Amino acid sequence: MNKRLDGKVAIVTGGARGLGKGIVKSLLLSGSKVIIFDSNKKNGLESESELNKKFKNCVTFFYGDVSSREDNVKAVNLAIVTHGGLDIICANAGIFPLTWIKDISEKEWDEVMNVNLKGPFLLLQSSLKHFMKKNYGKVVFTSSITGTAVSASGHAHYAATKSGLMGLVKTAAVELSQYNININAIIPGNIMSEGMKFERGDEYIKSQAKSIPMGRLAETEEVGKVVSFLASDESSYITGQGIIVDGGQTAPENQDEVFHPKN
Repeated sequence: MNKRLDGKVAIVTGGARGLGKGIVKSLLLSGSKVIIFDSNKKNGLESESELNKKFKNCVTFFYGDVSSREDNVKAVNLAIVTHGGLDIICANAGIFPLTWIKDISEKEWDEVMNVNLKGPFLLLQSSLKHFMKKNYGKVVFTSSITGTAVSASGHAHYAATKSGLMGLVKTAAVELSQYNININAIIPGNIMSEGMKFERGDEYIKSQAKSIPMGRLAETEEVGKVVSFLASDESSYITGQGIIVDGGQTAPENQDEVFHPKN
């Protein structure tokens, strides 16, 4: 892969597994050093060890809470102290409990808001002093087609956060372009991640694949490659945008028009 991120330093939240780990791998393949910021210590340490064997000690795990201002500041400082700077942040951490509106507790609502929406805001805000001083920064948020294009029962809080992220992206792009800071989002569809396998199961995966023109869920690194592009100088004139990566799932006007070749 093109080493378009040589010399760059990135923070990826939720990078210990699933889509986040796919993003981390794509950034590493493009030449970046990466801080994995995650609340799962076991997965984080395992991913750090695994990836450093392949990428020659380019990964540092930071155990923390993305909804904590203090931990976000610590993660930014760790990147600067360890690697001499920070160029890229990818706010990817997210939770997606499946609960109907009538059953969502205030506690659950707040937890989803704190991780999925407050977390990206705090990471961005914690990075700004450094980005503004160097007049450079690449910011990528992980949104979703859920909330921005479609939704489903049980996803009210999740959808609200992912839609809210796009409002943050556009406002931040307007405010921060003067500092040469690009703010964009990926808008993934269904992804074949650990969370998808363990929390949704085979029947859900099969039903979702039927609704996707490409006939399958995305691999994590397929989405990661889009993050790598948005994190690079090849995207220098792109800001305030959401890039849909869904295998065509949101394209059909009618799902009856989705055809898959017979085996």
